[in-house]
Amino acid sequence: RASESRTAAQLTDVSGKTSSEIEQLKELSRQLSEKTDMAINQAKGFENYQILWQGEVNFDFDSDDVTSIGEQSLMEAGQKMVDHPEALVELVGHTDQTGSNNYNLLLGTKRAESVKRFLADRFGISLYRMFTMSYGKQKPLELPDQANANHKNRRVKVIVWGRLA
Repeated sequence: RASESRTAAQLTDVSGKTSSEIEQLKELSRQLSEKTDMAINQAKGFENYQILWQGEVNFDFDSDDVTSIGEQSLMEAGQKMVDHPEALVELVGHTDQTGSNNYNLLLGTKRAESVKRFLADRFGISLYRMFTMSYGKQKPLELPDQANANHKNRRVKVIVWGRLA
């Protein structure tokens, strides 16, 4: 919690910001702290897990609809989940650089949730076995000046974790 105190102190020292901007920053800091705590709690016990399958599902511009190509990829992930009933899946949404940070975090979440719904509906995977999060545009796979960068960055990374044998 020392880092929270440091962050709160730094936020109160921000000059030139309006009180509403400072409140927004404080709220983002609180949300980040909660997500960090949640990630740490989820990670406990994962030292006994290994990656069984990983892949990516790409999305069209400003869309959270799983494409037919994405469905093909998810068929493999879903089958791994069926074959390994103890397996968990991590679904991480990403976007291209177009739009605001907040919009892209929300769009990344919607994309991850779409993949989660697909796996639940198509394979009957229990929701508690699937964890979603979003990085929005914060972790691009490709830099904007590279060919097809935007398309490659509009994705959900899918990782199926299974217990070590």
